[in-house]
Amino acid sequence: MDVTRLLDPLNEAQREAVSAPAGHMLVVAGAGSGKTRVLAHRIAWLLEVERIAPFAVLAVTFTNKSASEMRGRIESLLEGSARGMWIGTFHSIAHRLLRSHWREAGLEQNFQILDSEDQQRLVKRVIRELGLDEEKWPARQAQWFINSCKDDGLRPGQVDDRGDRSTITLLEIYRAYEEACARGGLVDFAELLLRVLELLRGDEGLLEHYRQRFRHILVDEFQDTNAIQYAWLRLLVGGGSPSRSWLFVVGDDDQSIYGWRGARIENIQQFQRHLPDVKCVRLEQNYRSTGTILAAANAVIACNGTRLGKELWTSHGEGEPIYLYRAFNDLDEASFVVERIARWVEEGGLRSECAILYRSNAQSRVLEDALLRHGVPYRVYGGLRFFERAEIRDALAYLRLVAHRGDDAAFERVVNVPPRGVGARTVERIREQARAGGVALWQASRELLEQRRLTPRAANALDGFLQLIERLDEETRHLSLARQVDHIRLHSGLVEHFGKERGEKAQARLDNLEELVNAARSHEPDPESGLEPLADFLSHAALEAGEAQGDAWEDCVQLMTLHSAKGLEFPLVFLVGVEEGLFPHRMSAEDPVRLEEERRLCYVGMTRAMRVLYMTFTERRRLHGRDTYPRVSRFVGEIPQELVHEVRMAGAVTPPVSLSDSPPPAEGGLRLGQPVRHAVFGPGVVLRLEGEGPQARVQVNFESGGARWLMVSLAGLQPL
Repeated sequence: MDVTRLLDPLNEAQREAVSAPAGHMLVVAGAGSGKTRVLAHRIAWLLEVERIAPFAVLAVTFTNKSASEMRGRIESLLEGSARGMWIGTFHSIAHRLLRSHWREAGLEQNFQILDSEDQQRLVKRVIRELGLDEEKWPARQAQWFINSCKDDGLRPGQVDDRGDRSTITLLEIYRAYEEACARGGLVDFAELLLRVLELLRGDEGLLEHYRQRFRHILVDEFQDTNAIQYAWLRLLVGGGSPSRSWLFVVGDDDQSIYGWRGARIENIQQFQRHLPDVKCVRLEQNYRSTGTILAAANAVIACNGTRLGKELWTSHGEGEPIYLYRAFNDLDEASFVVERIARWVEEGGLRSECAILYRSNAQSRVLEDALLRHGVPYRVYGGLRFFERAEIRDALAYLRLVAHRGDDAAFERVVNVPPRGVGARTVERIREQARAGGVALWQASRELLEQRRLTPRAANALDGFLQLIERLDEETRHLSLARQVDHIRLHSGLVEHFGKERGEKAQARLDNLEELVNAARSHEPDPESGLEPLADFLSHAALEAGEAQGDAWEDCVQLMTLHSAKGLEFPLVFLVGVEEGLFPHRMSAEDPVRLEEERRLCYVGMTRAMRVLYMTFTERRRLHGRDTYPRVSRFVGEIPQELVHEVRMAGAVTPPVSLSDSPPPAEGGLRLGQPVRHAVFGPGVVLRLEGEGPQARVQVNFESGGARWLMVSLAGLQPL
């Protein structure tokens, strides 16, 4: 068999991963090392060389865009369709399983998916119904608590409140929220994963069926998995049963930067312990950045002590040094960045090749002001996406109510949009009726009207809304999906409502509503979902909410947080605000675990640069309404000095004198972030260094004894 087209485009390590025999495999893929290519070629190898049936392959990605790109690559390699193979995000695959087994999962057949905003709206209603003070118990906090519990696989009865009054109240909200979801046939994003885990755990026959079906499970961005995602992967793989599946995971522990939203770096760090006979392949050849950028990034990340370990390299040559700029203040910093972008464009570069990365959203204002003053087009990456825009969410709420009258979140969103005289007091009466009877808001509205318990004006307004939904349902029931959406767009009152705003904002809203019709027209329903086209489209819209649209960028500078930059690359990158207290963030500087994540974030930012990397810091910064006088970040001090050149606005390039602001290595060669061992306190990590010579002191955070100050000359610390 000729396998040249599958293996020839790959380097030696990539070939080893792609052509490995069946078994558990961990591919540690460094930044820019071709991990997506490896996944696509591995799947093509399984289908074509190993003759694995497409329906026996399950591929899990973290975004719908990645899933689409992977399917396209596979079909290109196979020169045909990969029909029957499941490729999708954790949430889309969980959704597919629940649609197929809704009865076994204890759900309604036409259950609706709650996105984040609708979930928060429902949590807020639950808090009101419980008679709690909304200022003391904010909906956002309760929403975070509920989702965190679900991400850890915990129902209210499984959470230990430890007698804490705050936790007891949050659990009361959690229970009431679950009851409200059950009444309305609603499922939030975290529930998708938890319900699938419970479904598989509770039904041995179903679990065995999927273990037999999915013999090869491949996972992208494995370092970003949370507890429940990893739990159901391991459940599908099984233990030592004859139906064992093989898990092929690709990830990079050095790019694990989402601990704050539940990602667990231990999943990738301990993967080889959790499963037997795991083969590990490291992808270390980088196809993105210059040798200097990689050497600097390698030096920074090497200061983390809990890594799996790898060393990125490239054949692209050394390239330019890392440029460091010390600004007087944030205004000077922004002016410098704009001046360098202008120079890049004058030399033939594109603005879209330039990215400005920052740790905190608060930094962007001054940068945006400078870009505006100089007439430089820019885009803040990660703004509101299509399905998250208010007018789209309103239209979708109408569509959801037409599809399912029991959708309380949709009912509340549009019962008075456009305004029709259904005020807050009427809505509260409807809620009370629903709570008393344990029914959905739609049914509660019917009961109030039949019992004549509303004022004539409120009753007429509410009855008009109910009749509108019934009429829209009747008029669109036999139309195509696109015509359904267009009819509801035109006859719900939304076009007239948003048209009254006038100006560019109104036109943008109307254009978005028209684009929703185009989205429906181009939507291809999943033939295996068993859903009507409208229900399938609504599920698609809910799953797409929060996903980037992937449109081609116009020629403008890209501004974004470091977290948003992951997975992207640009020829010219500015990493601004590399200062102690800002980056690493002051809340993380003395916590060894969080400090390592901050360092990984720096590594991610540096490795976004393909050709040129600037790092900037200020002597004075106005932040959160007050002046600060920061020192240069320890991360800058971790870069070998021979790789860094300090830039002056006049154009001169000099040795990096700014690095002297960083504490020098103490006696014995200790440096910030270094793992060490003490004869009494055991292992720890260096947090701070003070003084020189015999008076040098070091603060070490020990695993067993916490943070302690020691005299370097007397401590006898052994570097690890």
